[in-house]
Amino acid sequence: MTLRKLLPCLLLIALIAPASLSAQENNDFYDNVPLKEYPCPKIEIAGEVVSPGPVDLSPLPLRQILVREAILKEGKETFVGSYVFQGYSLFDILKERVVAKKNAAEFPSVIDLFVVVENGKGEKALFSWGEIFYPITPHRILVAVKAAPIIPSLTKEVWPLPDSPRVVAADDLFSERTVDNPTKITVLSAPMSFKVEKGKSPMNAPTFSLVSAGKTVALFKEPPTEGPFLTMPSVFYGRGKGFHGVTRFSGRPLRSALEKYLPPTAERLRHGCFIVASDDGYRVVFSYSELFNRTDNGEFLLLDKQSEDGGRFTIYPSPDFFSDRAVKSVKEIHYWEF
Repeated sequence: MTLRKLLPCLLLIALIAPASLSAQENNDFYDNVPLKEYPCPKIEIAGEVVSPGPVDLSPLPLRQILVREAILKEGKETFVGSYVFQGYSLFDILKERVVAKKNAAEFPSVIDLFVVVENGKGEKALFSWGEIFYPITPHRILVAVKAAPIIPSLTKEVWPLPDSPRVVAADDLFSERTVDNPTKITVLSAPMSFKVEKGKSPMNAPTFSLVSAGKTVALFKEPPTEGPFLTMPSVFYGRGKGFHGVTRFSGRPLRSALEKYLPPTAERLRHGCFIVASDDGYRVVFSYSELFNRTDNGEFLLLDKQSEDGGRFTIYPSPDFFSDRAVKSVKEIHYWEF
């Protein structure tokens, strides 16, 4: 190419480059402004752990999440802002605390545990043990001690920052489980008891009931028709026995079956919890939010297996790395609020 032909190209680059750099100086869209730092909160661990007491956050690594924050304000979907948060994950905070389950003699597994985070005002948010320790992408729930707005390049809107450190759940569609100035994290096991018959065969529950406030509100004899029919391939891997095969699970979202009876409210998103029990007494806990309030398109599928030994209904937890919260021969689903 001759110099005469090259000059127009060079002039065009010279004109464009300064404008591009002034709009975005690098390829990181999340560092528009410096992070605001908050005092590190004083938090104690309570409940079903061997060593309750204060937690030292200082040696823990800082994790980062991105959040598009919206809330349900008087029942209306209201956008608050878009943020970068850095802080200490509930995973890291709780991983060294040895669990001392009250119901360990009946059911020693940790998959029926849940965690309540609260502050001095009595504001609370509930998380299942599984959504803290079992997801494919961990460290998504933080005690945030740094924050910055993510500023749109054209409108330049600067979203209001929190006034204090707070608990933030990155995968929640509506940020109703935000807790400002958290002071206490309590580990608890589900308050229901079920007869355990390990190795029961045949294990067959042809129906399952939905129980709320101690009353049966629905009995499912047939698979629900609400919601999309989905097929999800999985490398099925358990925490104990490891690889179980490459499997394709097909069904409809569990939330689609439950929503008619327990529609989403801000209160349920903050405090709601389910325990799913099988015919042999196996049980798992799901928070209401992890079923109904996701931004990552993860679904807990309700499968119609029609198995003589394994029951008719099975739940497959697609957001989980481990298969341990999969439940076959579903017999009961209990809902409560903490």
